[in-house]
Amino acid sequence: MFDIDLFDNEASTVEALHAKGSKVVCYLSAGSWEDWRPDANEILVIARGRDLDDWPGEKWLDIRRLDLLTPVMEARLDLCRSKGFDGVEFDNVDGYANETGFPLTYQDQLRYNMFLANAARSRGLTPGLKNDLDQIPDLLPHFDWALSEQCFEYSECDALNAFVRAGKAVFVVEYHLDVRKFCLRAKALNFNAMRKNLALDEWREVC
Repeated sequence: MFDIDLFDNEASTVEALHAKGSKVVCYLSAGSWEDWRPDANEILVIARGRDLDDWPGEKWLDIRRLDLLTPVMEARLDLCRSKGFDGVEFDNVDGYANETGFPLTYQDQLRYNMFLANAARSRGLTPGLKNDLDQIPDLLPHFDWALSEQCFEYSECDALNAFVRAGKAVFVVEYHLDVRKFCLRAKALNFNAMRKNLALDEWREVC
């Protein structure tokens, strides 16, 4: 499975990966505004909150404003489908647990994440839950697979067992741990794990 950027890749790239027998997932940030995206002006300033730490040009979104965000996210999912992707990775879908500049609640996040999952499925795309481990008990029925960053480093992987028990795939990426410190456990848990550079370039070490 290849997880690649929605905007930076064309349908020809997806087609080439399919020809090699791979599934292809489109990455998009559903919980943040990114000033470099071609549709950045479609998200009004009123829906943009605090800057994300260590990510210049990126701000948290007010996910309560479905009236403002629904057209943008649905257009992105339409683009994802038109390029031939199989699924979608929604990034930054745990704003309620961060300092966003908005008083987001657990329920606000549930409603938004369920909207995203349903919008993906209605387009034939498999929705993946990115991080947001605390909401797995409520979101498990709505997402087809999970992707976690650094769950071994932060000792958070147990929450992902619910996906495995439900027969759903779990993908884990670590950035700092040596593969010898997590691969054996990942295999025992039936997780698909690898190590990558934080810059997300081509390099990887697969368990």
